[in-house]
Amino acid sequence: MNAETMPVAAGSEPTAVDYAVYHSQAIFTAEQENIFRGQTWCYLGLEAELANSGDFRSTHVGNTPVVVTRATDGTIHAWVNRCAHKGATVCRSLRGNQADGAFVCVYHQWAYDATGALVGVPFRRGLKGVGGYSKEFNMAEHSLERLRVETFGGLVFGTFNSTIAPLDDFLGPVMRKYIQRVFQRPVKVLGYARQFMAGNWKLYSENSRDSYHGGLLHLFYPTFGIYRQSQESAGLVSDEGYHTVFTVSKPKGDVDYGSFGDEANREMQGEAKLQDERLLAFRPEIADDVGLHIQSIFPSVVVQQIQNTLATRQIVPHGTDKTELVWTYFGYADDDDETTRHRLRNLNLVGPSGLISMEDGEAVELCQQGTIGAEGKRSFVEMGGDDVRPSYAPMGMDENSVRGFWKGYLGLMGNALADLAAEGRA
Repeated sequence: MNAETMPVAAGSEPTAVDYAVYHSQAIFTAEQENIFRGQTWCYLGLEAELANSGDFRSTHVGNTPVVVTRATDGTIHAWVNRCAHKGATVCRSLRGNQADGAFVCVYHQWAYDATGALVGVPFRRGLKGVGGYSKEFNMAEHSLERLRVETFGGLVFGTFNSTIAPLDDFLGPVMRKYIQRVFQRPVKVLGYARQFMAGNWKLYSENSRDSYHGGLLHLFYPTFGIYRQSQESAGLVSDEGYHTVFTVSKPKGDVDYGSFGDEANREMQGEAKLQDERLLAFRPEIADDVGLHIQSIFPSVVVQQIQNTLATRQIVPHGTDKTELVWTYFGYADDDDETTRHRLRNLNLVGPSGLISMEDGEAVELCQQGTIGAEGKRSFVEMGGDDVRPSYAPMGMDENSVRGFWKGYLGLMGNALADLAAEGRA
């Protein structure tokens, strides 16, 4: 990798990306330090998942295992899920409620409270004058590594960085506005799905910002009249480039949905017919006509509203070619039973095997497979221009937000990439 194949100066607006970024272990390691443990706020979960004292959720920041908890005083805390004694995993459940507020490492029974403070060590003073730790042993010095935690609109974020600006500033006014659009009132969790992809996390991050593929890869969109490129739509990109939001309005007036397929360059094979057309029903419930809202918050979460589906997608990088996507489906707390049933039907559109979204994981894996051994070769990211614009409309024929992602990425990783390139390790 070098300056010609991938600009490394902060603020660059790249239109070509060296494929090495998807395969290099050195780059992946640098990302953990400079992005996930650096100047970013990472998504940890929903406040609705921590409704009660003692509630917890196991999650990740980058590849670091983290637990987020609700303490007895109602405050939210997050700590690295790694015992201060021998490094063992402390919390082994995905989620739940720890009624007594204690998290105990199974190996040697070191116990921590919901804040991550060490509160119990077996035989700390030995037994009958034998063994134990010295009198200088201070439990306060052996607590779990903690994260700063802040919330916005029902979303919980954490950071390892002690100097980063508050979460509100990190998100910015535009992203805050669109988060509040979806989280307009209290929510309730409907369920989860976990998706594993044999691909790099950045490929999925590009995918969620790539409006170009929407009506081309996902034939369900045009076939069943949910989206086509000529529909009213818009994209917004944050100043740094890395946050973005897409909105698509529902068709207006009398629409021949059969004509949607005319804008696709291929057809869905076989009979394009649903056994239950209630699956497609869209009931506007927000004070606008937006039927699709895809909001990518760097570096680790996508907030979505597609028809009446509401979800977050958390991006968890486990390796250069291993990415997990955690889908959290939710509705509004005041939904009646019939509305909840409708959302659950709508959920067949999204998720790992969703009628709309199932192809995205395959696309990520195809790009990962196709770029093996292609270090030094580059992608071509110039659909719609070679700059990063803060707003654009319509979407679907551009890669503006993808360029925005790389602009923001380089703002955090530029120096590290330059160092790796100079050392010949990129």
